[in-house]
Amino acid sequence: MNPLAIFNQAPWLFTLFTILNVVFLIHAIVTRRGAIWIALLGFSLFVGGFLGVLVYFFLEFLPTLRGSGRRAGAAIGAGLEAIKPLDTRIREAQERLAESDTLANRADLATLLARAGRPDEAQATLQPLLSGIYEDDPVVLLTSAELELARGNAAAAEGLLNRVDLKTSAATRTRSLTLLAQAQEAQGKTAEADGTYREAMTAATTEEPRARYAAFLLKQGRQAEAGQLLDQLAKTEQRATGLYRRQEREWFQMAAGLRRELR
Repeated sequence: MNPLAIFNQAPWLFTLFTILNVVFLIHAIVTRRGAIWIALLGFSLFVGGFLGVLVYFFLEFLPTLRGSGRRAGAAIGAGLEAIKPLDTRIREAQERLAESDTLANRADLATLLARAGRPDEAQATLQPLLSGIYEDDPVVLLTSAELELARGNAAAAEGLLNRVDLKTSAATRTRSLTLLAQAQEAQGKTAEADGTYREAMTAATTEEPRARYAAFLLKQGRQAEAGQLLDQLAKTEQRATGLYRRQEREWFQMAAGLRRELR
């Protein structure tokens, strides 16, 4: 039996496969699936066949849908977790820590406690990690330093930050130097803070160092320098992709507020 004869008995199937063929051809081009797939779907569309459509659906399109479904499920799960009351999330984190005393569980609980405005409890949660096998872990040191700054212990924060290995990653380097500059600034070490902010801006992975340095310059009465830096930030925001603008929204908004202060 000629498999194409089914199109004569059900003409709507021909229309359906033609539409799918066009959709898959566009999908293959947009997602850069390669010349072979584009050629196969183009030929299938030209001769009015259905084999190319079926092959592409099962080998390329369906796996993409499955991957998207998993990502969507993970996003929904994260969203549901985020809308839980903070007290509930803290209680659950405490239960997880009681069941399994790991670095991740302690760091999670400390972060939640800090978010709830309980820095002393957060620091006490992290304290056991500051000695032993995790004493030089960047996550532990950075989190603990942030908590010390929140508690007004800038000198203690500086001591912790000086222990961070800046070669761990570019993100660790950026965050560590930015926090170190804040700790130095809080102690009145103006010259040191100035140099550390400048170092943090070099090869930074976020706009935070530039935004915070601009705020530092304004406090020092260096309006012209702050204005130049804020203009650079404004140009960066204009040229940035939507994703990067969303990612750096906090610092772009901070810069916008500082520009208003200059007027």
